[in-house]
Amino acid sequence: MKSLFILGLVLLAALPRVEAVLGVDVSQLFPTSTYQCMKSNGYIFAIIRGYCSYGGPDHNAVQNLNNARAAGLITDIYMFPCRGKSAQAQVDEMFSAVNPGLWGMVWIDVETNPSTGCSWSGHDAASNCQFLTDIINGIKAKGKHPGIYASRYMWQTIFGSFTACPSVASQQLWYAHYDGSASFSDYASFGGWSKPNIKQFQGDTTLCGAGVDKNFYP
Repeated sequence: MKSLFILGLVLLAALPRVEAVLGVDVSQLFPTSTYQCMKSNGYIFAIIRGYCSYGGPDHNAVQNLNNARAAGLITDIYMFPCRGKSAQAQVDEMFSAVNPGLWGMVWIDVETNPSTGCSWSGHDAASNCQFLTDIINGIKAKGKHPGIYASRYMWQTIFGSFTACPSVASQQLWYAHYDGSASFSDYASFGGWSKPNIKQFQGDTTLCGAGVDKNFYP
């Protein structure tokens, strides 16, 4: 199964060097034809929501992954965890509901959660870091590579400072900054990462008639 982890190894080995690779992340179900349109417009990967903020699997994830794969896109998923539920239980639910053979990496969405009973607030910074660590370890135990999706602002909000929870920085980082630029020139270090792996450079936009966020992988 190709994923952004494997894609990175392929790009490192490629000669001449491949330029930035574009992709999308989505939270809605789209048909194969939409993903085919995205690919024809130069988009190579799709990161599909696999677990929802309210603490349950995304029931469209399997079909969405099959549709994106049928269009020839590389597929990963993202997990928006509920802070009010057991970390391991959520990992187990996601793996049971979303066939791991359909995706490569899982990106853990670290941002404020508005769903009832799922907010990171009300928990101290150390326990929030431990919760994230538990999710990472649960994913690794199932044989998959976890990554972290976050912004510098969200990291400070959830963990108390820009430099907090550095123990998770061994995972790949997908950061958000909506400056419209497919480059890392804007990146400011946080959480122990000296450099990121992916950037979400445009949010809440439209591509091929579908609501997406746009990303690039250098």
